[in-house]
Amino acid sequence: MFIRRSRKKTLANGEPLRHSDHGKPRTRREFIAQGFQMGAATVYGASVFSLFGNPRSASAALSADLNTLKESCGIAVQGAGKIPFICFDLAGGANIAGSNVLMGKSGGQMDFLSTAGYSKLGLPGDMLPNNPAFVNNEMGLAFHSDSGFLRGILQSTRAGTRAAVNGAIIAARSENDTGNNPHNPMYGIHKAGADGSLLSLVGSQSSESGGNSMAPMNLIDPKVRPTKIDRPSDVTGLVDVGDLIGILDQNDAVAVMEAIQRISDAKMKNVSTNLSVSTDEAIKELVNCGYVKSADLADRFGNPAALDPMADPDIVGPAGIFTSEEFNSNREFRKTASVMKLVLEGYAGAGTITMGGYDYHTGERGTGERRDEQAGRCMGACLEYAARVGMPLMLYVFSDGSVASNGRIDDSMDGRGKGEWTGDNQQTAASFFMVYNPTGRPQTIRNQIGFMRSDASVETASSPAANNVNQLVQTVLLNYMALHGEQNLFDSSFNGHGLGNSTMQDSLIALQSVVSGTIPPSP
Repeated sequence: MFIRRSRKKTLANGEPLRHSDHGKPRTRREFIAQGFQMGAATVYGASVFSLFGNPRSASAALSADLNTLKESCGIAVQGAGKIPFICFDLAGGANIAGSNVLMGKSGGQMDFLSTAGYSKLGLPGDMLPNNPAFVNNEMGLAFHSDSGFLRGILQSTRAGTRAAVNGAIIAARSENDTGNNPHNPMYGIHKAGADGSLLSLVGSQSSESGGNSMAPMNLIDPKVRPTKIDRPSDVTGLVDVGDLIGILDQNDAVAVMEAIQRISDAKMKNVSTNLSVSTDEAIKELVNCGYVKSADLADRFGNPAALDPMADPDIVGPAGIFTSEEFNSNREFRKTASVMKLVLEGYAGAGTITMGGYDYHTGERGTGERRDEQAGRCMGACLEYAARVGMPLMLYVFSDGSVASNGRIDDSMDGRGKGEWTGDNQQTAASFFMVYNPTGRPQTIRNQIGFMRSDASVETASSPAANNVNQLVQTVLLNYMALHGEQNLFDSSFNGHGLGNSTMQDSLIALQSVVSGTIPPSP
């Protein structure tokens, strides 16, 4: 007599994963990958007043003479004019290809794999993408119509937002459950020109990369190490306006600081040192620019509350992306809102959002479906917020390794009739990116870079990224630069890269440019 074994219980979002085939977690990244640890900093100004805050809420007006000095002092107002960049680090080896974003053979997303290949990617025979009912092209990049990522994105975005999105999936092996995957591209994004008016980079983890996965060693720049941001209080904690604005209103405080700058400047002109001329001038410039920065920061950032994601009606509230109840009860939503607020407002050039617990080969399907949907909600929130503030956005999603199914179906409500995830499998790994453009959907060159074999294993010779995580990061950087029409600068920006000559590089670019060099200023 056949006795059906009982199916394992579906785990709630945030509940840790305990695998019999994994040792007990010992490192930070192992705790994050298995969901035992969820994935504060204060920025101080270069002056005695230590004032930082929010450019959108400025009510004072800096005097014309100090405004002129801002450029010579290198004070950014709205970042560097590059496209904001946010990456999602799904720690543990999430499924991306097949059950979420469609991946095909050499002919692209619609060059279908075998039935056995899709089974390995968790799709049963009656849910294959060769049936148009299981394909969603609403965002240019093709998703499986029952993708957990897609369901979440649909909940967080409006139709008009999705109509202005396009993207690409990249076939790319990466090792399972290891710190040896240098996935994080943020330092390279900064090197390509991205910067912020407050911070260069932010990340939700206190790590060198700002995320769970490493950054490529040759790209790390200690001067722009990501500041940890994973909750609204981290954002508002960036602002320290001191006692002056508590005593005076914002306009008077700015006037006082301008006066201090002018007095200091007058005194410094009369100071004589025994240093060289160049050193003397450099010291005077540092002092002068310090006071200019303090006055500018009080001007633009006098109200720290304006930085708070919880106070932004586009993020939280009746017309917001999140309801107050779900925002207050969901740490991942608060983390996402905090990073996306800083990046899309121009306060930071790029940010990493790490989400833990994506090593979800639990012998059932529901846990992975729930977590994918939550990740999709967070991805969609970033796209929707970009639409609401009228900024383009490049959103990149990666994971360390991947999972596979043995074909056994989980027919529970949460399992949705799909294949259970039964083990790690680096051969099925992929990454993808989406680009939102407020002026209309970016034009497609290709929606897939590299490809899979019919059996759903990455063809390791299909692109330079397919079997080398460093070159996967380079491929993302190339595509970021191409969005600005600057792919011709890639060789000089990233000397010694592995992406070949310009002809090879052209074959790795997915979308046409959406800006020319920098984002045009608002009218």
